[in-house]
Amino acid sequence: MKKLICSALCVALSALLLAGCGHPEPEFNEVTDLITEPETENTPTSLLLPTQFSLAYMPDQTLDPITCPDGMQQTVASLLYEGLFRLDGKFQPEPALCESFVCDEDFLSYTFTLRSGVLFSDGSPLTAADVKSTLDRARTSNRYRARLADILSVSAGENTVTVLLSSPNNALPALLDIPIVKAGTETAHAPTGTGPYFFSAQDAVPCLVANRLWRQGTGQPTERITLVEAADQSTMLYRLSSHDIQLAAADLTGSASVSLSGSLTYQDTDTTILQYLGCNLSREYLNTAAFRRALNCGINRAHIVSAFLSGHGRAAQLPLSPVSALYPSELEQPFSMDAFSAALAECEALPTKPLTLLVNEENNFKTAIAAYLAESFSAAGVAVEVRALPWEAYTAALAQGDFDLYYGEVRLSADWDLSPLLAKGGALNFGGWGSAQTDSLLAACAASPQRDAAITELCAHLKTFSPILPICFKSSSVLLQTNVVEGLISTATEPFYNVQDCTIHLQSQ
Repeated sequence: MKKLICSALCVALSALLLAGCGHPEPEFNEVTDLITEPETENTPTSLLLPTQFSLAYMPDQTLDPITCPDGMQQTVASLLYEGLFRLDGKFQPEPALCESFVCDEDFLSYTFTLRSGVLFSDGSPLTAADVKSTLDRARTSNRYRARLADILSVSAGENTVTVLLSSPNNALPALLDIPIVKAGTETAHAPTGTGPYFFSAQDAVPCLVANRLWRQGTGQPTERITLVEAADQSTMLYRLSSHDIQLAAADLTGSASVSLSGSLTYQDTDTTILQYLGCNLSREYLNTAAFRRALNCGINRAHIVSAFLSGHGRAAQLPLSPVSALYPSELEQPFSMDAFSAALAECEALPTKPLTLLVNEENNFKTAIAAYLAESFSAAGVAVEVRALPWEAYTAALAQGDFDLYYGEVRLSADWDLSPLLAKGGALNFGGWGSAQTDSLLAACAASPQRDAAITELCAHLKTFSPILPICFKSSSVLLQTNVVEGLISTATEPFYNVQDCTIHLQSQ
């Protein structure tokens, strides 16, 4: 049994800065500030269970999954709605409301057949018109606009939905985990969905009630989930520490930190959020592939994740998550200071002046990593100085190219499209990388029937030229009151991924 810690605990929470089926067993850990306090005689051996299971939510904000705020509203909404597909813990799309699909050989036209017999929580049947309505709204929404930018049209048939694309995408289903709501209910506080629960405010008491019409049956772990008001993220975490609520999703390596107390556990979930070192390709020395490769050799990624992110991430030498089946691990090389020194020795020349490493100062985790990288590079003979700037100044410097190196973060889409980051003219291509070969390989990843091989070829190319230096994919976390939820598996988008298989322990009434 895990030791229970009831003293003050440090947790970081922030919004992210930039906008199949085998599952590993979930790993739960104590939420600590990296200092494990000794067990005392007052440490409880058992915890008092709550009388009801509760989540935080903001009553003045919509629960519409297309427009609701990030954070606690999305956690609640994940129990109300389902998409055509859902992503498993390795970012593989699984059919949900979609039963099957076909696409043309060019990956420009997809037709999705809806699962038969699916009902909304009000008893009305799911139709293709409902799916079209939601996808059309999503295409113009802040949350999904960029993801769905290549969709030319969505049309509804009798029980099918056809999507036409402007450019090939052999992984479109990975983008269609967008929650579907019943057309005509979008303006309601909680639009009607097909998920395991539905929203109720009977007698002015907001809660979630088990949906007896859910397509997966009635395996919900509790009949009712109480919704507790929280004005903001800080209030949500206070509610968790006081056990007013029993679960909250959090970013433990974000910019804002909040102190918690109480007996809590956490479960990390993999994300598509890449942290990397960007290079200004217009600067001397950095415009040579040999020097960039040498710097790439000098990054001790495992140490960074362990020491600076407290393990809340996965070291990655390539720009897609190591948990993905597409990750070509055979291209990785173990970190070695000797290999770093040898790579530097192969360079024709090294910088005679310090390089500037740009980082946004609001995030203490990132500034600490930047300082470590600067120290490591400097010790090897490449002087680097850290320039920490406020967020607005940081983004302005990126846009102006006023940097040598920068510590970057980007949320990639689940189809692993790297075009915004690496294509010529890409919106996030701050380093100015432009290569016809790169663009051709990026296009092949989206259009080739042999997607695995195309991605491996792209990664080998990127390793050779190193326009960016991947460091890790960070994790998000689900925090829980200890001993309340058993057997829960969470993903980055679904804290209750296996809601029908977990158990919620409550006090007997």
